[in-house]
Amino acid sequence: MTRRSFTGLAVAGAAVGISAPGAFAQVPPGVDSNGFPIDGPVPEPKLKRRVSGFLSRDWQDFFPSRRNGVILVDTKVRVLHYWNEEGTIYKIYPTSVPLTPELTRTGRTAVVQKREGPDWRPTPNMLRRNPDLPEYVGPGPQNPLGTHALYLSWRYYRIHGTNDTRKIGRKSSNGCIGLYNEQIAELFGWAKVGTQVLLI
Repeated sequence: MTRRSFTGLAVAGAAVGISAPGAFAQVPPGVDSNGFPIDGPVPEPKLKRRVSGFLSRDWQDFFPSRRNGVILVDTKVRVLHYWNEEGTIYKIYPTSVPLTPELTRTGRTAVVQKREGPDWRPTPNMLRRNPDLPEYVGPGPQNPLGTHALYLSWRYYRIHGTNDTRKIGRKSSNGCIGLYNEQIAELFGWAKVGTQVLLI
């Protein structure tokens, strides 16, 4: 197995929700994933930020309880952690995050509405920044919210799918948190109105 294929499999495993993908952090500098020395200077790993984000977290460091389930979004490493109320499910998903610090809201909120097949309207600020945006996009493959959306108590903020998978893992949103459609569908099935959410 090559170093590239091993890394690809490991990232794919983390993306589907393996709870403790610590294999990334266990490979020391100067060797490949099979333990063989790397000739020449050791390159800086391009996925260093994402690797650290896929390490498991402890919900108790961020929430007083798991009541209604909890979602932690780490905007710096661009991942979302989910724990269910019973403590039997823990998932980690890669996300898109806001383009700029000015668009990034952090703090505590909660899921107040769930919608399968959401429609989309740009916010007034989005229209000011880009007047060419359509005023409305109905449910379907062109919808920027993808297949499912969790509406937060903060106005205009959502955790949702995407119509452009290139955005996941990047600073690419106008404030929302985006997931792959398959993964927001999974999260949508577990999260409920009242699920606690913390963005850091």
